Amino acid sequence: MIAREWADQANVGLLIDIGHSAVALAVQDIVRDKNRIAIYTSVGTTRITEESCTSNGFSWCYDAYALANGLTAALSQRGLKTWFLAVTDYAFGRSLEEEMRAAVGRTGGSVVGAVRHPEHASDFSSYILQAIAAKPQILGLLNSGEDMVNSLKQALEFGFPGQIAAPLVFITDVHAVGLSSAQGLTFVTAFYWDRTDDTRRFGQRFFAVQNAMPSMAQAAVYSGVSHYLKSVAAAGTTVNNAVLAKMRALPVNDFYADNGWLRADGRLMHDLYLVQVKSPSASKRPWDYYDVLATVSAEQAFRKPSESRCPLLRT
Repeated sequence: MIAREWADQANVGLLIDIGHSAVALAVQDIVRDKNRIAIYTSVGTTRITEESCTSNGFSWCYDAYALANGLTAALSQRGLKTWFLAVTDYAFGRSLEEEMRAAVGRTGGSVVGAVRHPEHASDFSSYILQAIAAKPQILGLLNSGEDMVNSLKQALEFGFPGQIAAPLVFITDVHAVGLSSAQGLTFVTAFYWDRTDDTRRFGQRFFAVQNAMPSMAQAAVYSGVSHYLKSVAAAGTTVNNAVLAKMRALPVNDFYADNGWLRADGRLMHDLYLVQVKSPSASKRPWDYYDVLATVSAEQAFRKPSESRCPLLRT
């Protein structure tokens, strides 16, 4: 594995921008054994901060629990509690379904129906018709990427009458599908470039290089690297134990996180934001895609320490 070679032969201290759950879990073992540091920026598995937690690994953006819990809690507060779930039938989708069902139950809501579809499906018509027949307030698209885009398009084509929500959406997904198809889609995000003056400044700097606005994962990478470098400077060394201590001691207070802090299980505690995609007529300039409806506090979004399976939260 490349990460092991880096740790053994190149003496790499930090691994970042890891976006696949299986890879992240393997890297977690390496940084624990080799005393390196990893920052996971777009990993859905909760195991990183629970049974596989280590003082060497940090989850900077989201996990399946936060995506499900933050979304259901925010929509419940707006009076929306009955769900129909369209689930991609592989590990990520099934894990997200489990978290969504639990989260819906915590809000006093109910799942009135669910279907599982194969990954990379092209025809969602039968699933959408089942959803319409079940008459939920919310259609939950528990998929991602191309599947999320295609299921969203077909839900709109068939005239799904309620709210459409998806736990995992990147701004690049919305850009790809266009506002005319994505309008009204509701989800939670860790970052939106047009939320504050600081996020706008970072967004414009990113755009000048990439000709696109940053996703929450890309913003998390920049934030994570910046925090690591600040911690190295504060420690006066690159020795990992000293750097790790400073990473935990220093707040993460930047364009990405407002007064964020690192919990013992490696979770960066930061707010999420409930957003809704604008209609084309409401968008005033390029990449003006979201209305920010509410802030979901870190304490509301992420799993409570008392419910965690991470032994580091018991010490």
